[in-house]
Amino acid sequence: MAAQLEESNPGSDRPPPGRPDMRSTGEQIETLLASLAGAGRPAQQKAEDLVRLVAELYGTGLERLLDIADEAGVLTPSLLERLAEDELVASLLIVHGLHPHDVPTRVRRALAELRVDLAAQGVSVELTSADEAGVRLQLTGASGCGAAALVESVTTAVEAAAPDAAAVVCEQAPSQAAQPLIPVSSLSVRTRSEEAVRS
Repeated sequence: MAAQLEESNPGSDRPPPGRPDMRSTGEQIETLLASLAGAGRPAQQKAEDLVRLVAELYGTGLERLLDIADEAGVLTPSLLERLAEDELVASLLIVHGLHPHDVPTRVRRALAELRVDLAAQGVSVELTSADEAGVRLQLTGASGCGAAALVESVTTAVEAAAPDAAAVVCEQAPSQAAQPLIPVSSLSVRTRSEEAVRS
């Protein structure tokens, strides 16, 4: 099932040719910063400050670019939607707090893309909360050894859509055991009553 969820969004983890892989780039930056630990804390701090300043510069430039497009009347809802749907651009907009959709909206859209494949397996997922504490999801109908893989797949998809969420927690709904047609307690009471009549 996890493989089916990945196939439903082909190429989502692979950028088009010529485009940088944001995840890979982020990992490379973290690796380079970590490698400076041996040079001492002052050198590592300077490198971190450099990365932060460059990010702020690009963020300011991106914000100004959007402002200019808006002032020119070309930043239409359809263009904003195209920017939000582009993985690379969307990730930059999120980093700099410029994404047109808030966390709950992005999570709901990600879940909508998963529901068809989940429903085919008799599984459903709902957004129970999205606030400063993070995102909480509830998965219903998942059971057996594949349940953990489903939880991981759903969590990964939501984290990709909302990397700025404080946390993403996907919980399985408690299974409801079938209730007997006649409660056991009433049977014991009935048995005692019948014995009393016979005596």
